Amino acid sequence: MGSFLKELWAFMRERKKFWLLPIILALVVFGALLVLTEGSAVAPFIYTLF
Repeated sequence: MGSFLKELWAFMRERKKFWLLPIILALVVFGALLVLTEGSAVAPFIYTLF
């Protein structure tokens, strides 16, 4: 996983694609929310946000 992040950062730095970082972070946060609400006690509280 660490090598993937290093390569991704090197790509963004070399090609000046820093605008991808907020998109990637938003996707990671959304994915984490989906995983957390997969049947936990936190699910009702997360659903009220949407």
